[in-house]
Amino acid sequence: MTKQAAFLVLNAGSSSLKFSAFRQHSSSDELETLLSGQVSGIGGTARFEARGADRRRLAEHVWDEQDSRCRDTLLQYVLHWIRTTLVDDEIVAVGHRVVHGGRALGKPMRVSPCLLDELDRLIPLAPLHQPHNLAPIRILAKRFPDLEQVACFDTAFHSTQPWLARTYALPQALTDEGVCSYGFHGLSYEYVTGQLLARRPDLADKHIVICHLGNGSSVCAVKGGQSIDTSMGFSALDGLPMGTRSGSIDPGVILYLMREKQMGLEALEDLLYKQSGLLGVSGLSNDMKVLQEAESPQAARAVDLFCFRVAKEVAALAASMGGFDALVFTAGIGENSPQIRARVGERLAWLGVKIDAGANAGNADDIAHADSSVPVFVLPTNEEMMIAKHTIKVLGQMMGNA
Repeated sequence: MTKQAAFLVLNAGSSSLKFSAFRQHSSSDELETLLSGQVSGIGGTARFEARGADRRRLAEHVWDEQDSRCRDTLLQYVLHWIRTTLVDDEIVAVGHRVVHGGRALGKPMRVSPCLLDELDRLIPLAPLHQPHNLAPIRILAKRFPDLEQVACFDTAFHSTQPWLARTYALPQALTDEGVCSYGFHGLSYEYVTGQLLARRPDLADKHIVICHLGNGSSVCAVKGGQSIDTSMGFSALDGLPMGTRSGSIDPGVILYLMREKQMGLEALEDLLYKQSGLLGVSGLSNDMKVLQEAESPQAARAVDLFCFRVAKEVAALAASMGGFDALVFTAGIGENSPQIRARVGERLAWLGVKIDAGANAGNADDIAHADSSVPVFVLPTNEEMMIAKHTIKVLGQMMGNA
């Protein structure tokens, strides 16, 4: 029996490895999700969990701390489980989320030794993310040299941004070296933009603001289906306060902490990436659901600050585009928290946003009130699906050029 071609997507982080498998229907370009899951707690007590397309749990496994440190071992377990589970399918290619593509890589690329060298040179731009993104690529290339791999960059969607949106007021020499705004969450924005325009083609040439709100959060201005501006800049620290990340702060704060608190690089990095954001303000949790259910004043202040900053960034992007014609909420908080959407909407009422309480409470796709001058949508994101589509497209182009 001939096996069907399947495509694996890997999203490797510092402490997790997310995976999904897809199959393309022969009669259309539609992709079917076969399974998904993740290995969490890498470096501590790693836990494997996998679910089917219906979200039913298929398997789980726990490693001790020693085995949890070996990414090769963890990846091999995932691959073996997928092979023995998808008995009717054969993995023909793997697509990877790579956080940084720099200024030169504005589209997904087939993995090659030269590309890996180029991505290595970008590690200083994303030291906490890039090495982990590249690790499984190298493991697979060594063990399965004939397996095609495609790198999809979170920065690529933002490569269309104009000079004004990308440039900091720094000496030109630093700008030339790559100290500029790149933007992130691009795969999410690309997927959501495609879903929105498929549903509402009348918005194709309009100004849209998308709010990707989760443990990592940002907002993006889209015009004509392309990124025009975004809240994240040189790093994933910029813009909104997030689960444990500070978001935008006065650079003078860093100078103060170095001078007065004698904080070094590692301490500052730990502070800004892991101790700040919702966790830092609340002193309780980085989980928005926990904060919304808590009764402490600190938790309430963290939620207040988050909503204030989201609305502020949306308004800034509206100014960047000269107005906006639609507002979209996506990602974990954006898709699942009616309270956050309502509070952000209230702060944007002066821009014509009015959210329907009933539709919002029911997590409807369209939550705009009849009196709202701006349509408001809640659309689920699917970065893995976007990566799979890119992987298939890149491989198709390769075969077309063969």
